[in-house]
Amino acid sequence: MSVLSDQLVTFSILAYLVAMVVHAVEYALGNARVRVGPPARELVGAGVGAVDGAGSGPEPIVRAATAAQRTAAQRTAARARLAGLGAVAVTVLAALLHLGALIARGVAADRMPWGNMYEFVLTVSFIGVASWFVVLWKRPTLRRLGLLLTLVMVLLVATAELLLYTPIVPLVPALNSYWFIIHVATIVFSSGIFLLGVVPAGAYLMRAGYEQGRRSFPYLLAKRMPAAAALERLTFGLHAFSFPIFTFAVIAGAIWAEAAWGRAWGWDPKETWAFISWVVYAGYLHARATPSVKRNVATWLAILGFLTVMMNLFGVNIFFEGLHSYGGLD
Repeated sequence: MSVLSDQLVTFSILAYLVAMVVHAVEYALGNARVRVGPPARELVGAGVGAVDGAGSGPEPIVRAATAAQRTAAQRTAARARLAGLGAVAVTVLAALLHLGALIARGVAADRMPWGNMYEFVLTVSFIGVASWFVVLWKRPTLRRLGLLLTLVMVLLVATAELLLYTPIVPLVPALNSYWFIIHVATIVFSSGIFLLGVVPAGAYLMRAGYEQGRRSFPYLLAKRMPAAAALERLTFGLHAFSFPIFTFAVIAGAIWAEAAWGRAWGWDPKETWAFISWVVYAGYLHARATPSVKRNVATWLAILGFLTVMMNLFGVNIFFEGLHSYGGLD
């Protein structure tokens, strides 16, 4: 089962990469809106060719050009839609492979697959992509965000597989508790939603700049992204949903620490960075609810919050020693 899990992770990375390419094809095709020209009878009344009543002059050319443009636009729209649906289908396949890898890993380890940094990253990234399907089901017009999401998935899952891989080992004694499921499950879930939330946050900053007339890099990349207002609302909704879960996870961790180590809070590096993340996300939600704070300023706080989560996940496990040093890296 361990070998199967490793193989499924590899296949999921390839599938996410294919999905990203197909999303890019849809993005490159653009909106492909069909523009229908004026009716021919209006052209006859206004054109030069109406003089002799025989339809000579520019009228046949206008008709031909309009029909060609309409046909080309319809074909491009059909291709864009097909690429978009294909990208979603491949993303679903990648997520199923991803889920299969987690299940096989858990069966092989005879525990929940959250015992080290490799397993944690795989689980958080899966929660992010699974949550994306819920968003896409409710708001199909946001499909083009899939390009950024699949890019994030390729980077995270490939990093886990290539740099963080850890053979299956038993849990350290401190993790053998029912609090392991309660605390880690809520941390994983909220972190996965935060992962998804940073995608529309970054897209919003680029799209807002584009709508304000900026045409330099990276604003030009958002030319075909959904409207800035829709991206900003999605960013807020995801963070407002995840923050209470994250708060409960921190509280549950403190209760677990009291039971395991005899103190609820000791400013261990992971505890410290979890508190920093909580403060930053609370600051984002407060700024978002304050009318005098600009939306782009609040959104930068959301991105900063995710950077603190990544610091807690990668930086603390790699560069710091503490009671939470369960990264599994040599």
